[in-house]
Amino acid sequence: MEQNTSETQSELPDSNNSSNNSEKGVSTEGHQNIPQVNLDSGDASITAIENKKAKRAALLIVFLVVVIDLLGFGIVLPLLPRYADEIVPAETPKAIKGIITGSMLSIFSAMQFLFAPIWGRWSDRVGRRPVLLIGLIGSVIFYLLFGLVSHYLITENAWFVLGLIFLTRLGAGVCGATISTAAAVVADCTSKEKRAHGMALIGAAFGIGFTVGPLVAFAALSIFDKHLGTPGYTASFLSLLALIIGYIRLPETLTTQPDAAHRRRWKFMELWQALKLPTIGILIICFFLATFGFANFESTLSNYTKRTFQLTDRQNFLVFAYVGFALMFSQGYLYRKCVKKMKEVQLIRIGLVGMFSGLFSLALLALVGEEIPIFLAKIWFAAALAVAVFGFAFLNPSINSLISKSADPARQGEILGITQSFSALARILGPLIGLGLFELGFHHILPYIFASLLLFIVLFQLPKLNRQPELS
Repeated sequence: MEQNTSETQSELPDSNNSSNNSEKGVSTEGHQNIPQVNLDSGDASITAIENKKAKRAALLIVFLVVVIDLLGFGIVLPLLPRYADEIVPAETPKAIKGIITGSMLSIFSAMQFLFAPIWGRWSDRVGRRPVLLIGLIGSVIFYLLFGLVSHYLITENAWFVLGLIFLTRLGAGVCGATISTAAAVVADCTSKEKRAHGMALIGAAFGIGFTVGPLVAFAALSIFDKHLGTPGYTASFLSLLALIIGYIRLPETLTTQPDAAHRRRWKFMELWQALKLPTIGILIICFFLATFGFANFESTLSNYTKRTFQLTDRQNFLVFAYVGFALMFSQGYLYRKCVKKMKEVQLIRIGLVGMFSGLFSLALLALVGEEIPIFLAKIWFAAALAVAVFGFAFLNPSINSLISKSADPARQGEILGITQSFSALARILGPLIGLGLFELGFHHILPYIFASLLLFIVLFQLPKLNRQPELS
């Protein structure tokens, strides 16, 4: 009887008998991430099946949580550049106005840049679940505040209102930095072979958020056209819904503990030290440049539609919904089909070509748009948007997947958090430079030319990836 009990215990991932497993020749591979099973409960062989189901459930729940939370982001984003147009006094010089508008968009990313690695490091220590739930609580509060502030857009004290909007974006950025922790959940629940599929789920969640969020805001403003706070209140409610689902259904997925070296406090210089890592450093640079280029396009899109096609706020929501649908379809369907047959580095090349073609087409449209019929200009615009988004949709999960595969499993949250910080840095610089270039004139083509040049730099980094043995 003692012998049978000992054999049963040796199959379990108990830290106290790991040495016994080695002596007896019993492999613990594949069981190291399986939760403990009570011996009195019966057959331990069902643990692997239950663990697999738990991982699938965790992926589904974190996907739903990210989708619902990003609906709020999709609701608010299209409004910000136009809010700046209404709030900033008309006598303000164009250059200053462009900086203020860019800063309103950049403050969100600035907080992500600072806090994504901190959240990631913390999630490696205390778990993914508490970090995600704390972020959702903050989103509820700051989107609610954004709705309250929106009621006072038309006021004599414009600079005070502008300051409050900056405060809401600052808080939302701190809380939204937990998206890297959601990526860490995906890494926890997928094998290296399935990592790209898992990362595409996060991209699809972004796409759904950007598709449905603007549509929700469009409907809300159509129904409550005299209540400017409706989009903010709706975003807050959706974040509350995500919080409730996460609290009830989201399991903890962290099963490995960082060693003593990784338990020290996170330091800012570790951002730059990550660039020195042989493979991860190259991938982070590629991700930063590609996101920088996309942020130039993303931050100027609202003003582009207003000045080129004279679209209203509600019509502009539909444009952003179209962008979100293209992102969702590309990552949720096309990418997941292609990744079964192609390697991530190949998909990065396809993404670069698509994104460059789309952005360069937007520059050409801005240059010659006034000389062609309006219906042709709109068709051109829609096609260019789709191609640019398609390209970025292939770049994002491919790079994240390669970074996750190359990272130490005990540092998944930290490394993905650092990656998210560089993405946030790109989104800080993108609006500042993109909107500044947009206001310089020359048919507003400069942001898209600049973004295209950034993609050329990424293209020259790809041969370095081919020389990395772990990516071959």
